[in-house]
Amino acid sequence: MRVLTRGALLAALRPPAGSRTMRLVQFRPAPGAEPHLGLEEEGGSVVDLSACEPALPRTMRAFLETGDAGLAAARRAQESGRHRLPRAEVTLLAPVTGPDKVICVGMNYKDHCLEQDVKIPKEPIIFSKFPSAIAGPFDDIAHPAESGEVDWEVELAFVIGKKGKHIAEAAALDHVAGFTVANDVSARDWQMKRNGRQWLLGKTFDTFCPLGPALVTKDAVRDFNNLGIRCSVNGQLMQSSNTSQLIFKVPTLIAWVSRFVTLFPGDVFLTGTPPGVGVFRKPPVFLKRGDVVQCEIEELGTIRNKVV
Repeated sequence: MRVLTRGALLAALRPPAGSRTMRLVQFRPAPGAEPHLGLEEEGGSVVDLSACEPALPRTMRAFLETGDAGLAAARRAQESGRHRLPRAEVTLLAPVTGPDKVICVGMNYKDHCLEQDVKIPKEPIIFSKFPSAIAGPFDDIAHPAESGEVDWEVELAFVIGKKGKHIAEAAALDHVAGFTVANDVSARDWQMKRNGRQWLLGKTFDTFCPLGPALVTKDAVRDFNNLGIRCSVNGQLMQSSNTSQLIFKVPTLIAWVSRFVTLFPGDVFLTGTPPGVGVFRKPPVFLKRGDVVQCEIEELGTIRNKVV
């Protein structure tokens, strides 16, 4: 599998023709500029929501807190035809930054459990990353000097749009704002051998959570339980599966986690990774400086990050 060219990358970001998609982004209109909120459109343009609707918040987290009123304002801005910028002239940031929580799920693909010859979990395995781990869709991944076993993990991510606690599974999707692509970068030595073998430090180095390229609203995704999901390193396909392999689906994860903590708009969930990670290869393969990791999910887009 080849690494996408810039043109192919842009094409991969575009929604299917005729879809009602809303691809929300955070971006810089120029180097050093303050972040803006935007809508990525078919054809490669970005609607600058911050210019169209100055009253709207400029961060995704604050925007999601406005609920339906914010989404309605975004649609009005899109329909107005004003303040469109060429996609190639802006810098995409992670679609969500500074969330209250980044919640991750381990061992959540059937085929990933088979890869390790372990039993399928009976309840979700939950861990976290610090929000400071979040990086943009095309930002560099900083290889820490503290680790010699840095690994890749493509994951379907979703973002909470409405506050809730003790959320019933039947109502869980009402709390989802949309979906995006994530790479749960992992320092396996710190995750599996150091620090008492608890996972946090190995998962939360700076830049260990690239997200993007956009937050695709849930009404624009045909079936998030049936999306192709892939990861390549330097053009070599490493992971290829489908979200149909998820053990605990999105509503179950929301209901489970909200038993313990309140979920807030902007909270990010990483739902687990399919087989093909480096640590379980024979022999193991780990990322080195100069490697390029490309993660893609059908309908959502592609993120591409260089290890430096």
